[in-house]
Amino acid sequence: MADQASFAELAMPYMDALYSAALRMTRNPTDAEDLVQETYLRAYRGFGGFREGTNLKAWLYKILTNTFINIYRAKKRRPEQVDLDATEDFYLYRRLGGLEAVEAQRSPESEVLDAIPESVVKEALEDLPEQFRMAVLLADVEGFSYKEIAEITDVPIGTVMSRLHRGRKQLQQRLWSLAVERGLVDEPSPTVAGG
Repeated sequence: MADQASFAELAMPYMDALYSAALRMTRNPTDAEDLVQETYLRAYRGFGGFREGTNLKAWLYKILTNTFINIYRAKKRRPEQVDLDATEDFYLYRRLGGLEAVEAQRSPESEVLDAIPESVVKEALEDLPEQFRMAVLLADVEGFSYKEIAEITDVPIGTVMSRLHRGRKQLQQRLWSLAVERGLVDEPSPTVAGG
């Protein structure tokens, strides 16, 4: 059982990371500050039940995520609907030259990310539907494992993997669109698939 007196010493080093995550969730600095404040209040109140030796960072992110879902998502009556079939595997890979790029020692991700400013990547990430954005943020930005994300979001690992896969595919497509819109990459002539 953890001692509430040690809460500040143990939990405060995570405040900047939690604020960054909250800002990506809420997309608003004031709401992010409120979310972090509410997270720390709930964490402090519940710290007596925190088991030492468990992952404090994951525990704090679980509180942050649940608080976001309970407070901010409750404002929305219906979740966003997404056409999951519209996404395609290896979208950036195909668009950036596929095997030729790999043979030239370039990865599609490095090619795109080298050409796209951070603000564009942030915009593309913010455009993802919430459940996919949360999975991508927790995995690719915060570095949590599938198991930790499952615990933080209270969903099965398979659901985390599915959301992460679909979120990454949508992010790739959005990054490509933004890069083309802003003239950061040349758009190849369109190819029409049968159908």
